[in-house]
Amino acid sequence: MIPFLTVNWQSPEADYCLSERDADVLALIEKESLAVFTFDGLKRRIGLHPETLSRILSRLEEEGIIKKEAGGYKVNPKIISLKLNNQQPEEPTTPLIQTFLPSDLMTNQLIQSLKGKWFGVLRWLGISETNQGVTLKWVTEDGGIQIAANIQGSALNIEAKFLTNNNLNLALKASYQLMSNIGKLCQTSHAARAQNVAFYGESPFMMPA
Repeated sequence: MIPFLTVNWQSPEADYCLSERDADVLALIEKESLAVFTFDGLKRRIGLHPETLSRILSRLEEEGIIKKEAGGYKVNPKIISLKLNNQQPEEPTTPLIQTFLPSDLMTNQLIQSLKGKWFGVLRWLGISETNQGVTLKWVTEDGGIQIAANIQGSALNIEAKFLTNNNLNLALKASYQLMSNIGKLCQTSHAARAQNVAFYGESPFMMPA
């Protein structure tokens, strides 16, 4: 087994030597297209000891690949320039819920309300942004199942990746817990808009006294 892998940026003056575990973490971040992620979520997703993961993330932060912020870690866009030899197989996804959001819903507000939240057995992992829309990702407490909610326009798709746990019933229950909270947020958003409606002057439908 090769103890160190050389990771090259497209920029000729930037070459970094990272361990295989470093490269594995980077490969997972790239594969999931994570723009922001949390330590706890990544720990559950990748199954590394907290101290080991902490050292890896510290090295990646020193190299300027990620940046620690209040809500977790933000990924430097230059990660797409890394030439990673990713040998990790792509886990198949299983569709769980496909529906539409109300057309008058402010999706950005919904996304902000869902980010960082825990639902039942789901623990927040992170968020990715691609040309397929915005995807919010969670993992189960044991790290065995990943649940993702993809929002593209008004379309909402919730799907699962079975990592080490093939319990479909658990994935379905988790997805409905997530969907229940999305429904509550949609209702709250609608109620807030209704309260903001104001009438100026006399209504044309008011009868004179």
